[in-house]
Amino acid sequence: MFAVLPVLLLLFLFNLYWKRKKQREFGDDELVKKLTPEKSIFKPVLKFVILLLALSGVIIALVNPKIGTKTETVKREGIDIVFAIDVSKSMLAEDVAPNRLEKAKQIVSQIINQLGTDRIGIIGYAGSAYPVLPITSDYSVAKMFLQNMNTDMVSSQGTALSDAIQLATTYYDDPQTSKLLILVSDGEDHGEGSMEAAENAKDKGIKIITIGVGTEKGSTIPIKRNGITESYKRDREGEVVITKMYPDALKTIADQTKGGYVYGGNTREVSEYVKKALDNIEKTEFEAKEIATYDSQYQWFLGAAFLLLFLDVFLLDRKTAWIRKLNLFNEKV
Repeated sequence: MFAVLPVLLLLFLFNLYWKRKKQREFGDDELVKKLTPEKSIFKPVLKFVILLLALSGVIIALVNPKIGTKTETVKREGIDIVFAIDVSKSMLAEDVAPNRLEKAKQIVSQIINQLGTDRIGIIGYAGSAYPVLPITSDYSVAKMFLQNMNTDMVSSQGTALSDAIQLATTYYDDPQTSKLLILVSDGEDHGEGSMEAAENAKDKGIKIITIGVGTEKGSTIPIKRNGITESYKRDREGEVVITKMYPDALKTIADQTKGGYVYGGNTREVSEYVKKALDNIEKTEFEAKEIATYDSQYQWFLGAAFLLLFLDVFLLDRKTAWIRKLNLFNEKV
């Protein structure tokens, strides 16, 4: 923005040159001075300098310079939450709009929106589990990783709930912090040991909330190219696969850890359910640190700029009487 000031200076000088040229076309310098005896040569320059100083003050104020430090202790209380999201091919079924996976992302994103100082992590799983994002308090990064999740990120297909639960148990690095695992899935479990994994999670103090997406009636799994459905997934016998939601498996896992199950058909209802559940979980102080903050000084520069602009209002282009009496420039009277 300071680069504008030299441009204004060039425009001002050009304007002076143009005025001088026009005056000479009108008459000689002595005649012009006699016709405009009160016109000051110095005042327009002073007014322009004041304008440049005022603009400089505004520009510096926008930068918000800071000096002077003070330290304060910031305490953060919350719980560690891990989201385990099913990314198997069955999540492409469109029995919920736009499909199960996108619905799952909407639900998780809405839950993140209502969090405060809790830390979160993300896991993707299908035939195996894959760490997407470790425990963090940066919600914007979490949402970015969440939106990038797709069914191609895990090579082995199927749905292994046990792998997701086992991987989640490794996410929590503080044994004193309250722990919650939110498992989002259609409930199809092609693996073994999910009950044992849930029992192990319970022993480690982890509660599990399960969210079911899909319908019990089920739907086909479209195979798309460039957003256009070309065919539907078939089994080894060539029959079109119908994938259904199985809430019983999700309910059993949740009950085993004294968590809860909720159907994910309505995003708002799910987020409210999770919010109530979080309110009943004890918050733990997991971070307390001192940070140095700087005092903003923009107000001084802004105040000076306004003062200069205020003074500029009272500066006229004609000569000031008392300065004229001093005759600083030895002008002929």
